[in-house]
Amino acid sequence: MKCLVINLDRSPDRLAHITAEFTRIGIAFERIVATDARDHPELVLQPQHAIYAVRHLSSSEVACMHSHRACWSIIAQDDAPYGAVFEDDVVFSAKAGALLADSGWIPADADAIKLETFFSKTMIQRKRIAVGNGFSMFRLRRSHMGTGGYIVSRQMACDLLEATAQASAAADDLLFNPAFPTSASKTIYQLVPALCAQDQFVGDRLPSLLFEEREAEWVASGLTIKRRKPVAEKIRVEIRRVVEWVIDHCKLRHYTVVALDPPAEEPMSCLAAGGNENAL
Repeated sequence: MKCLVINLDRSPDRLAHITAEFTRIGIAFERIVATDARDHPELVLQPQHAIYAVRHLSSSEVACMHSHRACWSIIAQDDAPYGAVFEDDVVFSAKAGALLADSGWIPADADAIKLETFFSKTMIQRKRIAVGNGFSMFRLRRSHMGTGGYIVSRQMACDLLEATAQASAAADDLLFNPAFPTSASKTIYQLVPALCAQDQFVGDRLPSLLFEEREAEWVASGLTIKRRKPVAEKIRVEIRRVVEWVIDHCKLRHYTVVALDPPAEEPMSCLAAGGNENAL
């Protein structure tokens, strides 16, 4: 299974970081030159998925998608049934090498496996599939954003390429947002505990360049301003929340914050997902 790492030419510090991470876990990787939005301002003019009618994707978000497309193209043409994709700011679990060295633990029905955690609540199926080395997999049932680390099948890579041939979409939406057919129609798993996380959550040495731009655009567009909801709307939201909870409970699903398996052998308190008692 190939491990592909996306890295901008202007980010040698991040390349040094991810090289050290892969060396630490004893796994080789192939560097994929990231598409740089600074060199391609025309990207923002490309057609975008209809879901972005209110908030258009930035040129950096489109460039990020094209960077992942380059990885999907390699995986789609490879002989191996699966390939792994990583961004250059992730921090690995101490046991990551054991899983990335072999793909035999991957279930035959898996289209994609999210290896990272964003330390935000998501929903998973209660059924557990043990994969060894203290890791398990659960079906992912709600959005869990981020594309810092994931595995995709060769067929999934082909489908992602086809889905983005005519219109742009955020890479994490395509993979891990059930609102998109590329995710809703596939068998998506979450690895628990997570194999990796972006450094912004662990060491805070490499801030997410994409997140900083997204946040600036949200502020500029007024999307961060909270409006007072009418009472009737609050009631509808609460009723919907209760109904969804009942449905999810009956379907054996539950919300959780996915914890990160420690990068070092000794426990690290900062990785406990904020001490949330629902963290797995």
